[in-house]
Amino acid sequence: MRNGILPGRSVVAASKRRRFRVHVRQGGTRYTSKEANSLMTAPPVKQAKLFTLGHSNLEMSDMLGTLLRHEIKVLCDVRSRPGSFRYPQFNRQALEARLAAAKIRYEFFGEQLGGRPLDPRYYLPNGLVDYAGRRKAPDFLEAVDRAITRACEAPTAILCAEEDPLYCHRFLLICPTLVQKGALPLHLRRGGVIESQRDAEDRLLQSHGFADVTSDSLFAHGREAALEDALRLQAEQYAFRTSPEAIEYF
Repeated sequence: MRNGILPGRSVVAASKRRRFRVHVRQGGTRYTSKEANSLMTAPPVKQAKLFTLGHSNLEMSDMLGTLLRHEIKVLCDVRSRPGSFRYPQFNRQALEARLAAAKIRYEFFGEQLGGRPLDPRYYLPNGLVDYAGRRKAPDFLEAVDRAITRACEAPTAILCAEEDPLYCHRFLLICPTLVQKGALPLHLRRGGVIESQRDAEDRLLQSHGFADVTSDSLFAHGREAALEDALRLQAEQYAFRTSPEAIEYF
């Protein structure tokens, strides 16, 4: 109000337009305030296309067929010891050669993402691998980020030995961190079955008596805490365990 006279609508509108058209100089270009704010919003991260599988007792041709069917270009081997006495076709050298012939890149992640860490700090007093502690390790987190980067660049699979992810450290140790970082893996199962991370989690919850918080439950709000408990209980049964006396020699 000026001299007791209210400004007309045209004056108010012009004032609003002037406030809106504050310009910001960036790289020699002038932007309105609205445009400048949009420049500060990070672009969406490219969705990772990430799978997991366990070679189990498959024939090499069957596993390669699975990888090729899903157009997988990178295989991240998370076995601490990339060899198999019972299934020598999956020894590292033989596996690398067959993957190279199929134009699939092999990368070894076993030192950072393996289920048998060499560092004795990541074992509990009873000799069990400390999965919760391992997930906080800088080298573990760096390797998870690297695997996600690979999956954003090209379809990528995480390989271990167990067919069922619920009995493997790739699910019990690695997948919780992948999910936390927004990368939801798909699990390639025997017979061409594809199991989602959510469905695998539901199976785990049901097996430990938490069916009341699975996806089709009315009380799924308690899912996160129940899943943490279920992962811990499953790890107590299936995580690698060594004798407490052996830890000091690691």
